[in-house]
Amino acid sequence: MSQKTSVITGGSRGLGRDMALNLAKDGVDIIFSYHSNEAKAQEVIDAIEALGQKAKAFVFDANDPNSAPTFIRKVTNYLQEANGSTHFDFLINNAGTGAYNLVADTTEVQFDEMMHVHLKSVYFLTQAALPFLNEGGRIINISSGLARFSLPGMSAYAMMKGGIEVFTRYLAKELGSRKITANVVAPGAIATDFAGGSNKNEEKAALISSITALGRVGEAEDIGGTVAFLCSEKAGWINGQRIEVSGGMLV
Repeated sequence: MSQKTSVITGGSRGLGRDMALNLAKDGVDIIFSYHSNEAKAQEVIDAIEALGQKAKAFVFDANDPNSAPTFIRKVTNYLQEANGSTHFDFLINNAGTGAYNLVADTTEVQFDEMMHVHLKSVYFLTQAALPFLNEGGRIINISSGLARFSLPGMSAYAMMKGGIEVFTRYLAKELGSRKITANVVAPGAIATDFAGGSNKNEEKAALISSITALGRVGEAEDIGGTVAFLCSEKAGWINGQRIEVSGGMLV
């Protein structure tokens, strides 16, 4: 079996870090992006290399429309040098940030940032990556439980995630001839530094636990295994689907 390579945006911490490590445990080489914290990125590289896999990280700013083609160019140049081929197998669009504000208080600047980071950058980074995805590859886009249920203050973020779910179905349809699948993983509330780490707040954590069937807030470690599964041979017939990984929030 040929060596597989995954490209993950936002892989230096939180959910992306756990996705990278789970894939590395499955024998996949990892290329990931980080926004600014080079030290954190290096920690992830060291952890992946300790698992016996290759790892490389490049800067990517999802709020900058020009950053997507630049990032993909860096990835493919590296792959050509390292492997003699520009192609890779898995694209995981995970990079993101949160903005908490009620509809009445959301500014156009905040709305535009959510659109650039969570919708536009995903669309055009995927577009830039398509020529380099191997036949039989996988695209996994990260959405949110907030695209299914509504909690005050997250409208702009959730709208963009709803758009990602539609986009993913179109990818599945258009890339079927290349045997490339496209699926969505939608985490519930996770106790990470995302959106200022609000899900770590004791009061909010208690509320989330009370509306979650498994009775707790999610952890980053709850998500990566699902992404790794979708990249495995066992998941080859799953396509155009949304998989919510939330412990049963608001079921």
